[in-house]
Amino acid sequence: MPPLMGQVGRPVTKTSLSSDIADHLVQMISKGNLRPGDRLPPERELCKQFAVGRSSLREAIRCLAIVGLLDVRLGDGTFVAPDGAKFLGTVFEWRVVTEQQDITSLLELRLAVEAETAYHAAMRATAEDVEALRTIVARMNDVVDNRAKFSPLDAEFHLTIARTSQNRLMFDLLMMVRRQLERSLLKVLALPGGGSDIAAKQHAGILEAIHERNGELAKNLMRAHIQLAMSNYKKTLKQE
Repeated sequence: MPPLMGQVGRPVTKTSLSSDIADHLVQMISKGNLRPGDRLPPERELCKQFAVGRSSLREAIRCLAIVGLLDVRLGDGTFVAPDGAKFLGTVFEWRVVTEQQDITSLLELRLAVEAETAYHAAMRATAEDVEALRTIVARMNDVVDNRAKFSPLDAEFHLTIARTSQNRLMFDLLMMVRRQLERSLLKVLALPGGGSDIAAKQHAGILEAIHERNGELAKNLMRAHIQLAMSNYKKTLKQE
C-alpha cells in the first residue's frame, strides 16, 4: 500500500481531532486509497502524518471500528474491514442526521436529484403510485393553512415520487436527508412567495404530469418548484 502522506494531504485541525482523523480515513476508504484487508501504518507513523497525539488517533480508530469500517487485531495491527464498504452508507447517514445542513446546499441537492426522480416517476408510475400521490396532495390541501402539518406531507410527496421512480439510490439519498428536508420545507413555506397554497398548486401540477406519463413536463415542473423555493430563500437572505 502506498504511504498515507500525500493522500491525506494535510495535518488535521485542532478542533475535534479524532473526528477529523476519522473523516480522513473514511474518505480514503470511500475513494479506494485504502482497500478491504489493507493494514494501516503503525500508530507512530500515523500520529506523525496527522500531526496528532496517540489518544486522538486511537479514539478515531475506535469509532470506526465500532461502525465496522476498521478491524483492530491486538498485536497484529489495524486493518480495513473486509466488508467495511457496506458501512459507509451508515457513516454518511449518521453524519447527515447529526450535522446542521444549510438550506441552500439542501435545495441544490434536491434540484440535482428530484428533477430526475420526477421524470422517471412519470415514466414508471403504476396506477397505485398515482393514487398514493393523489391521496397525499388531497391531505395537503386539507391542511394548507397549517405549515406544521403541511411540511411532513410535503416531504412525503417528494419521497413518494422518489420511490415511484424505482431508482433505489436516489430514494435512499433523499431518505437520508428527510429530517433536514422537513425542516427546510417548514422554513421555506414561511417565506414571502413560498406559501403552502403555492406549493400545493405546484404539487398538483407535478402529479398530473406523472399521471399523464409526461416525463419532461414532470421534470420541468419539479425543477421550477425547487428553483422557486431557492429563489425565495436567497432573496430573504439578502434582505436580512
